[in-house]
Amino acid sequence: MTAPECHGDVCITCSDQAVAVRVVELLPDDLAVVDTGSGMEEVSVALVSAEVGDEILVHAKEAIAVVGRPEKGTETGTDKTTERVSG
Repeated sequence: MTAPECHGDVCITCSDQAVAVRVVELLPDDLAVVDTGSGMEEVSVALVSAEVGDEILVHAKEAIAVVGRPEKGTETGTDKTTERVSG
């Protein structure tokens, strides 16, 4: 088997990486707006039980795990999070 030919900055075949982002808004149809640190993006949260404020792992615009949840009583969840993984 030969290696796939990659073009451009990112190759969807070779780039097997998940990125941690923060959920800022839940949308209809299992979608969410997330803060990537460099802007806002829309991703699918159909595979996880995400809530606003959660830190989730996203791969190919699909949330694959919840890795942090704000503790009750924190406004942004940036100072304290409860670590967890769900999928």
